[in-house]
Amino acid sequence: MTVSLMIEQVVMKIIKHCSQTFPTTATGFLVGMDKAATLEITNAYPFPNVDIPAADGHHDSNAANMAAAGPRSKANANYQTEMIKKLREVNVDANNNGWYTSANLGNFVNINMIENQYFYQKELNERTVAIVHDVSRSSQGSLSMRAFRLSPTFMSAYKEGKFTTESLQKSNFRFQDILLELPLQIHNSHLLTSFLHSLPTPAPSAEAQASHPPTLASLSQTPNPLSPNFNSLNLSIDPFLTQTTDLLLESIETHHTELNNHQFYQRQLAREQAKITAWQQKRKSENASRALAKQSPLPEDEWQRLFKLPQEPGRLETLLNSRQVEQYARQVDGFTAGVTGKMFAVRGNLLPGAGEG
Repeated sequence: MTVSLMIEQVVMKIIKHCSQTFPTTATGFLVGMDKAATLEITNAYPFPNVDIPAADGHHDSNAANMAAAGPRSKANANYQTEMIKKLREVNVDANNNGWYTSANLGNFVNINMIENQYFYQKELNERTVAIVHDVSRSSQGSLSMRAFRLSPTFMSAYKEGKFTTESLQKSNFRFQDILLELPLQIHNSHLLTSFLHSLPTPAPSAEAQASHPPTLASLSQTPNPLSPNFNSLNLSIDPFLTQTTDLLLESIETHHTELNNHQFYQRQLAREQAKITAWQQKRKSENASRALAKQSPLPEDEWQRLFKLPQEPGRLETLLNSRQVEQYARQVDGFTAGVTGKMFAVRGNLLPGAGEG
């Protein structure tokens, strides 16, 4: 299946809304048409802002959480239903195709995103998608916009609410199976395409045609867009690489915390099971003695009332965090591709003796 943004205005509206609310999460809903294997999105509408009274010091966190959970809130659901109703009255594409959200350096794999998309696929339409616009990466000059959908396997597991070790082993479910990324295509309208092709190209001056630039300085001042650009040879580390690495380390620490919690549960479970085994052996010996004395045996299932096994913590957070670590790792790999090549090119000047031999 392909997700198609049929009008460039949809992209501009998403970019504008996400940029204006950054770093707060921006959300909105998408409308369009569903044609066979293509989901055509023809318009996007932001959800209304929620005003929260600053009653305590948790105002910012509450506002961020409510903004992230906006797509499944009752007020926004009513707003979306009313808006679609009005669009149908004026004969405009009004099929609910999903929602969009903003992200910062790929930090979008969280429980709010999962619950929002689950709400859309379960309650509204199973073919709905979530479009994620990364504001930070787009600020570098390259548009970052991706489309996701929850996999059918994850939808079934999330509906049952069982994310225990046993259930994950039986279903062979992995963190890579949570989200399905769909190809995203952006189309310009015919009017805009005609306008772009009709833009005049500035002709070079007679002086530029007659002589070549005498120096590198004059070459860098020429208006020719195809002139060499030496900015790509800059050896400074991309600041986004540093921030992404910090986020990656935080996610790894979170993973270790979740792992320690699961190991603590396993130790508690082993202690309780040892107590139960010792109690059962003692009860069996008591019943054997009572049988020799021709007395009625004692019940052997009282351990269920005397002992309480610890409840296994859910593995959903661990799965989401593992998927987020993979997302950060891919971004680091993409950022370091260009830097590593330049470092190898000048390693003779960076490391003494590296260029010898």
